[in-house]
Parts: sequence; structure tokens; C-alpha cells
Amino acid sequence: MQKILIANRGEIALRIQRACREMGIPTVAVHSTADAEAMHVRLADESVCIGPPAARESYLNAAALLSAATITGADAVHPGYGFLSENADFAEMVEAHGLTFIGPSPEHIRAMGDKIAAKAAMAAFGVPVVPGSEGAVDDVATARAVATRTGYPVLVKAAAGGGGRGMKVARDPEGLEDAWRIARAEAKAAFGSDAVYLERYLDRPRHIELQVLADGQGGVVHFGERDCSIQRRHQKLLEEAGSPAISPAERDALGARATAALRRFGYRNAGTLEFLYQDGAFAFIEMNTRLQVEHPVTEMVCGVDLVSEQIRIAAGQALGYGQADIGFTGHAIECRITAEDPQDFQPAPGRVSAYHPPGGPGVRVDSALYSGCEVPPFYDSMVGKLIVHAPTRAAAINRLRRALDEFVVVGIPTTLPLHRRIVDDPTFQAGQCTIHWLERFVGADAPD
Repeated sequence: MQKILIANRGEIALRIQRACREMGIPTVAVHSTADAEAMHVRLADESVCIGPPAARESYLNAAALLSAATITGADAVHPGYGFLSENADFAEMVEAHGLTFIGPSPEHIRAMGDKIAAKAAMAAFGVPVVPGSEGAVDDVATARAVATRTGYPVLVKAAAGGGGRGMKVARDPEGLEDAWRIARAEAKAAFGSDAVYLERYLDRPRHIELQVLADGQGGVVHFGERDCSIQRRHQKLLEEAGSPAISPAERDALGARATAALRRFGYRNAGTLEFLYQDGAFAFIEMNTRLQVEHPVTEMVCGVDLVSEQIRIAAGQALGYGQADIGFTGHAIECRITAEDPQDFQPAPGRVSAYHPPGGPGVRVDSALYSGCEVPPFYDSMVGKLIVHAPTRAAAINRLRRALDEFVVVGIPTTLPLHRRIVDDPTFQAGQCTIHWLERFVGADAPD
């Protein structure tokens, strides 16, 4: 690859730039008018303005992105995460223009983008799934029949969804119709499709995900699990690698089954399989066909640069190593820092008047903030990630506490105070948090 256009913004655009620079590959940054002074623009080899602040007119504008690639002579596109990263049509457009899409094939993106199809595919490959409907549930009568078979409570979920939108819990038959109708309406508004399906609702699961890389030539490896159980309204706030609840034997068994499935699937590039884990059993819920926000914790414990690996695979290179070559050292924790009020979680954009990230051994900060920068109101509120690594989980918690105390962001509210509270909580320290824990911890209503 001679030049890579990064079809994203903020910290992930900066993260991709760094990998490219170490590989000797020039980059093109794209930006809206609101991001003209952003750090990823300042540090890129070239930059192109692709439109006004609204994402649909800039970062979601496929024609503008492809035009930017053409005029700068880029021969590849890295989508990062979010925006168009899991848009199969965009991946097809990139390839149709003779460019390399740094990610899975459009066919795999499309197959895994439909959660119903993804569950069916994984079940066919022998991966355990959450009990529920075998396809979309198009009427209340079918919903009632599925709920009766699986047992209450049930979760109604958007087939094309994500981020907690189009998800409603029905705890009894009386609440099922409302949950079904509301989930369909939310799914239609958010994703353009009102297709929903039903799953058995687990009352105390952990959210466990498995990072994989596949070269499309038969080479498939996993890089262990991440525990993403600390989340609010299905949005992750803190992630760990590995999970305090998973044994090495469980990791190996899950990884062997997952990599065998993806080898049969013919998968290529990075991907993450997400599971619910309760009472010693895993159940597949979805697959993300892109780089995850929380990929740094995996990089820290495995000593791998996942972005560089994505680029190598997209360039046609084989992995060159097997599962036996993957090691796991120590423990890593990531805190997502968002520009939000830590009490009510309302977005709080504005100007950063002072910024001082923590440092020292085992501390990494992925952020595009700097003193004097403007956090615009048009995009996701995440402004950075604090990642720590240490030999043990207890040592990582101590290191995280120290790093959080050093972290200074002045001018806008952030969730740093909430992360300091979480780190000091005995339930978190004991590694006993489920996906419903944070809702109770912050005093919010249980998920509905």
C-alpha cells in the first residue's frame, strides 16, 4: 500500500495514523469543517475537507470520501470504527473504485450485520447461541409463542441494531406486546429496518468478547477475551483483558470453537465475537466486523499491533503465525473518557482549556485532545481512552487509580470522576460486575 485514507476522526484516526507512520505508509486525513483544527488533521501527511459538520454530510458521505481518496492518490481506505466501518455498501464502493478496503469482505460485513443471520451462521458452525427465535418476529402472536417456549423474561432486539437501540425487555406476557411494538419503532427510526427477534433475557450475565484475526487464507487466531460487563444502557464504559471470571481453559475452549467457525466461514481481517456468559456457559449474541474501541487492552496483554495486522492482511499477507505463538501477559484495563456530565450522562461539548494526560510505566492514553481544542457537539462524546497494564489485576487497578488521579481535563465535564468511583468500589475490585451492575451503581433505573 502506498497511501491510506483514514475514513474517520478523533482518537481512532490518530491511532491508525500512528500505525501507518511506523510502517512507513503516508496517510490522508479527512475532516468536516468542525474538525479543521483537530489533532488527526494536524498530524496527517495530507488532509481533505469533506463537508460541513453534520456526519451525514461528511464522515458518512461515501462519495466525498471516495473523491478525497481519488484526488490524493490513496490506494486504500481504513474505516476505523463507527461511521461506515460496518457498511457493506461502502466496502463494495471502495473496491469498485479499485481501492483496498482495510477490513472484512462486503459479504462478511453484510452477513454479520444482520444479527439474526449472524446467530444462525454461528449456530450452524457449532457456536452456542442465546435461546430465542430462529428468525425475525413479524407479529405479536409469533412473539408470544417464542416467549412461551424460551420462558420469561425475554429481550426484543433489532436485527440490524447496536448500541442498545431497538432493545426492550418483556418480563411477563402483559408487557410483551408493548416491548415488541416499541422495539420495532426504535429499530425503524435508528436503522431503517423494523425487523426484530427475541432472545431469552439473562438476569446476571457478563459481556465477554473474543478478538480474532483471519487472513482469508486459512489462518485464524484469537487474542483472548475482553470483559466488557461495565456498561450503561448497553454502552461500554470500562473493559478488561482478560476477564476475572474466565479461566484459561474456558478461554482456550471458546477460542478453539470460534476460530474453527471463522475458518469455515472464510473470514478475513479483524473481528470480534460477543457473548453473554452466565453459570459457566457462553452464548453468542453478535459479531463486530471491524476494529473495536477497546482493542488496546488486547494489544497490551498480547504485545500485538492490531491495526498494523489489519493493514498487512488487507495487503494480502498471510498471518505467518499460529495460535501457539499467541501469549498473554499480565492484565489490562481501559476507561472510556467521554465529554459527558458524570451524573446524568448528558453530552457536554466545549473548549478544553487545560489538558494533562497521565504517564509512567504501563500507562497509555489514546486521545486527540489538546489544550485549547474544541470538542464539537456533532459526534460521539468519547474524547479519549485511558489504558493501563500491569502483571496482575490488583496491580492494574492500583495503576489505574494512580493514572486517573493524574488525568486533568479542564473546561468540559468528563466521566473521569465516575471512573474514580468505579475503581474504588469493592464489587469492581472483586471482579464480580455483571452487565446490570453499573445501572444500580449510578442509581439509574434497571434497563428496559
